[in-house]
Amino acid sequence: MAPASCSQSQPSCCSPLACSRCQCRFRACWNRLIRHSCRHPRRTCMNRILSSLAIVFAMLLAPPAFADVTTYRATMSGPSEAPPNASPAFSIATFIIDDVAMTLSMNVPFFNLRGTSTTAHIHCCTADLLTGIAPPATPELNQFGFPTDVRQGVFNATLSLADPSAFNPGFLQASGGTVEQARAALIQGFASNKAYFNIHSAQFPAGEIRGFIVAVPEPGSWAMMPLGLGVLGFIARKKRR
Repeated sequence: MAPASCSQSQPSCCSPLACSRCQCRFRACWNRLIRHSCRHPRRTCMNRILSSLAIVFAMLLAPPAFADVTTYRATMSGPSEAPPNASPAFSIATFIIDDVAMTLSMNVPFFNLRGTSTTAHIHCCTADLLTGIAPPATPELNQFGFPTDVRQGVFNATLSLADPSAFNPGFLQASGGTVEQARAALIQGFASNKAYFNIHSAQFPAGEIRGFIVAVPEPGSWAMMPLGLGVLGFIARKKRR
């Protein structure tokens, strides 16, 4: 015989927690719901279960709060410049920030520049995300091996974000004057989509191609996303009924 607390007089038995408190198995409580013993039979319990599932999937899809390594990407083109241009050049660049080693690794292939390359910078931080212009956050990347006088090439480098030489002197001062402050400002610019990579050429001295730097979702997030979206869609359909 089921305990009295799972009776019709106490609709809180719709909660699995309440059932455990009254020493009633969830299965027994669920059977009572099917027989419409509770005030709000299936719909209330189903909504609660689905809401709990939504919270679980939201947590699974959320990025880790304290990741050691974060990967970013920038898709660069002439139309993304400010002002835009019709250059056919393009690049898909990858950036990796290691919070523990305090390094910024860059892989920047570029193709089909109209003018020969002169230099490149990371710029930060724009007033609004994914738009606008900002001063250089790094010095000219030629000193770190960026290829010049070419129309296509690949730039690979790792900068120490603990070294003041990784930052443009103006950016360093504007961030507060210390390497720690400059590093925090640059990482925040990456995280808030307010930093961009700019490749300058002889034909476009202000920049031939650029692209804003955005975080790359982790593989686990991509894998869980279809399932999470399916659950959220199911919840939406249930609520419309």
